[in-house]
Amino acid sequence: MKVIFDTLGYANELKAAGFTEKQAEAQAHALARIVEDNIATKRDLKELEAALTRDVKESEAALTHDVKESEAALKRDLKELETALTRDVKESEAALKRDLKELETALTRDVKESEAALKRDLKELETALTRDMKELEVTLKRDIKELEERMNYRLVELENRLTIRLGGMMAASIAIIAALVKLL
Repeated sequence: MKVIFDTLGYANELKAAGFTEKQAEAQAHALARIVEDNIATKRDLKELEAALTRDVKESEAALTHDVKESEAALKRDLKELETALTRDVKESEAALKRDLKELETALTRDVKESEAALKRDLKELETALTRDMKELEVTLKRDIKELEERMNYRLVELENRLTIRLGGMMAASIAIIAALVKLL
């Protein structure tokens, strides 16, 4: 809608202020063009407001629609991610169980091998100790026998010396008794 501008009244005012008729008419027409082209009416503002309100509502509806679509897409993506994570966790759990079972089997085998090796080592040690004890027994018996022989030899020697001394003491006693008998 056009703005109503009183070009005649404006030109008259300009004439009254000292403008010539041509100047006043030219000025009034130029100002009328400027006012018509650049000044908005209340109706123009209401139409603009209605258009802006419509655009805002359309934008709001589009944004709401986009948000709902994005929310749905996010929910789908989260569900897919949850499914994938659940699957990955189950696969990892199964792999861990397999690894633990393999480890348990390996440890059991290693323990049995260690136990067998320990039994072998203990048997070898027992055999070596038995052999060493028999050798020690043989050595001790030999040493005891040698000691016994030396003791027997010394006892015989001691016995012989005691016999000689006892014989000497008896001879001396007899001589003393004979001397006493003579003297008496």
